Amino acid sequence: MSIERAIMAFAGFMVLLSIILTVWINDNFIWLTVFVGANLLQSAYTGFCPAAIILRKLGFKSEAQLATANQK
Repeated sequence: MSIERAIMAFAGFMVLLSIILTVWINDNFIWLTVFVGANLLQSAYTGFCPAAIILRKLGFKSEAQLATANQK
């Protein structure tokens, strides 16, 4: 799995988790959804994504790196 797909999966999971927590635990968990959305928006414009840094350290590769590795 590439970094790009892992980030989309992680963001989707966090949104669903925050909605579940908002409904069943406390209404203030809606702010987690706001944070995830704001982080996605700022990373689209700036290219800075803390999750990508962590995933890179865990050994995930980008789509471009995977495509290059598959050509060899």
